[in-house]
Amino acid sequence: MAEPIPFAAMLKRWLLGLAAACLLALAGYALLAKSGEEPSRAGQVPGGARAFPVLVVPARTGDIGVYLNGLGSVVPLNTVNVKSRVDGQLMRVLFQEGQLVREGDLLAQIDPRPFEVQLSQAEGQMARDRAQLKNAQLDLERYKGLVKQGYIPKQQLDTQEAMVRQLEGIVQADQSQIDNAKLQLAYSRITAPISGRVGLRLVDPGNMVRANDTSGLLVITQLTPITVVFTIPEDSLPPVLERLNAGRQLAVDAFDREQKKQLASGKLLTVDNQIDPNTGTVRLKAVFANEDGSLFPNQFVNARLLLDVKRGVTLVPSAAVQRGAKGTFVYVVKEDHTVAVRTVALGTTHGEDASIDSGLAAEELVVVDGTEKLREGSKVEVRNRNEPPANVSPPPGPEKPRRER
Repeated sequence: MAEPIPFAAMLKRWLLGLAAACLLALAGYALLAKSGEEPSRAGQVPGGARAFPVLVVPARTGDIGVYLNGLGSVVPLNTVNVKSRVDGQLMRVLFQEGQLVREGDLLAQIDPRPFEVQLSQAEGQMARDRAQLKNAQLDLERYKGLVKQGYIPKQQLDTQEAMVRQLEGIVQADQSQIDNAKLQLAYSRITAPISGRVGLRLVDPGNMVRANDTSGLLVITQLTPITVVFTIPEDSLPPVLERLNAGRQLAVDAFDREQKKQLASGKLLTVDNQIDPNTGTVRLKAVFANEDGSLFPNQFVNARLLLDVKRGVTLVPSAAVQRGAKGTFVYVVKEDHTVAVRTVALGTTHGEDASIDSGLAAEELVVVDGTEKLREGSKVEVRNRNEPPANVSPPPGPEKPRRER
């Protein structure tokens, strides 16, 4: 009969078996993990060899304008508050609100009858005084003959001459009364003093109007031509004055509030005679024909003054110009499809174009889109404009089933 195995020996064997099973399990797990990592690592491409899709544009030779921008508002050349110059009842209003009128057009009619009566009275008084003057002149001629014959004294002749001169003065005063009555009668017809646009009506027919009324009857604003008053920094004033003193006409364009739509084109008219010390700016006035009415009084505009034109310079899109700690630079694509960081001297920038004074030649390819991940020597893949941007990834496809091993 076999002897029973002691409990201590059985415990020892059980622990050894458990340890061996654990070691085998760890070895199998490590083997599986290693076999799963190797294919994924083998499929990776080194970071330096990855090609980034970019959009490139060749630098070109062309002309670019040097502009001065300023905020301004539309100011009419003339604005007239039309008032009555005589007192009376407003009988007729012959204009429509918002109507375009010409100089001399009849706008309103004040009751003319009181002025017609005054004119008749002045004419009647003048007819009476003229008759008296004519009679005095005839007596003067008679007195001259009687004095020569010695029938009347010389003093009587002198008195008659004085009376004739007095009556001539009265007739002259009567003529002034007639002219004044005619003037008052003409003032009863209110005409347009300038050509322009009529505003809202301020008085209705039937009301009494007076010469001392402050509100007036209507307001006329001249629209063609019209001006724009805008400001520029005081440091930009010397080149403007230099060109004006040389007799050059500087073109000015007016744009809307968002600087996207050009409203009108005109020319610089004059410069103000002083600089505003509070803002350090100076006011300029430009005149526009405004035949299409695109500019309206008190309208806010962005004025763009063409100061000069640089011709035959190297031009690139503004998006190609990058800025860093060492200044401005561009990414130039070389023949081996790698990029080089090229430091450039930036000149004038206008709209979507920028001029390069030095550091870049015409026909060299510069990157305008996809510059976020580029470095010196990065490989690139040139794409067309209709392709998606470099920072947009394609939509993920369906996930492939993982095969169990």
